[in-house]
Amino acid sequence: MSTPRTVLVIGGGAAGNAATILLRRAGIAVDLVEAKDDWNATAGSGITLQGNALRVLRELGVWERVKESGFGFDSVGLTAVDGTVLHVARDVRTGGDDLPATVGMQRPRLQRILIDAVRASGARVRLGTRATEFEQDADGVTVRFTDGTEGRYDLVIAADGIGSATRAAIGITDKPEPTGMAIWRVAAPRPAGVVRTDLTYGGPAYIAGYCPTSDTTIYAYVVEANRDRAAIPPETYADEMRRLASAYGGHWADILPHITDPAKVNYTWFDRMLVEGPWHRGRVVLAGDAAHCCPPTLAQGAAMSLEDALVLAELLTSGRDWDDTLLREYHERRLPRVRAVVEASVRLGQWQLDGVRDADVPGLMGRTMTMLRELP
Repeated sequence: MSTPRTVLVIGGGAAGNAATILLRRAGIAVDLVEAKDDWNATAGSGITLQGNALRVLRELGVWERVKESGFGFDSVGLTAVDGTVLHVARDVRTGGDDLPATVGMQRPRLQRILIDAVRASGARVRLGTRATEFEQDADGVTVRFTDGTEGRYDLVIAADGIGSATRAAIGITDKPEPTGMAIWRVAAPRPAGVVRTDLTYGGPAYIAGYCPTSDTTIYAYVVEANRDRAAIPPETYADEMRRLASAYGGHWADILPHITDPAKVNYTWFDRMLVEGPWHRGRVVLAGDAAHCCPPTLAQGAAMSLEDALVLAELLTSGRDWDDTLLREYHERRLPRVRAVVEASVRLGQWQLDGVRDADVPGLMGRTMTMLRELP
């Protein structure tokens, strides 16, 4: 295929939105389908974006809006259970010295910025729609959708998340597995003095922390061993998170009064997955959480998804044929970097689960972050 023309992107999260923006910039026709009617524009509390994620967002043309909407900082604090600051470390600027080490954002705000960029790109967007069948031949893919329509595409990018139905439909059997940890998250007003992420290791939870997401907001979280979701009624979510968080001092005293609405508290297990084998079958290729996921112990989930989109779009717009060789190159470029992040993220959590007291946490984090300064 020397003149590919049309791409279907399945999934309107970080990877799918980014790929759409980049491909449209190159003049490639893109259809994006998203299963959720609201395009996930209201879901989630906060997100931590490391510099290598910001580097991709700058390439997408949305960095200025991200900077204005989020809260940038260059350090991380370690605190005792009572809130005493034990150490403040300068973070590695993984996106380069001209970008902050980290930006905290309200997750819905980031999604709306990406949605606006997708809309402005001229992509054709269909919400509340899923792809159900794929028929491939040497020239392309015929895709059938839940609304009864079908389309013909030169390539399909499956960016439909951790539970990717497309991954299973094309015969890739990898599935996410729980790591043994779970996280409670909530958005809250920013207490005076919160200007970076602070983390407490120990107490009734493995980790208690918070991250500023704007001049006026933060998201706070506590990490514990995962529990049977069915045993935790959703109406008790605020009570459960408040019970865990109440042992922590310092700024937590200002955060606790805002953990009241169970509908605003999110409870999620940590999962891990890495598709080691090829990320494509024919003309259908995986990106983002459909290909890999990891615990947020390094805050690299969104960054890895954005980098996938960047590398894939770079190859697809290089003027080469869209063939097995190109898609294998995408996999080969991404796999070592993603593997390093997944393995480090899982290891950081496992050390806590196992109670390893002499673990080289700073060394592992430093080595991984230094590696991430390199371009993907």
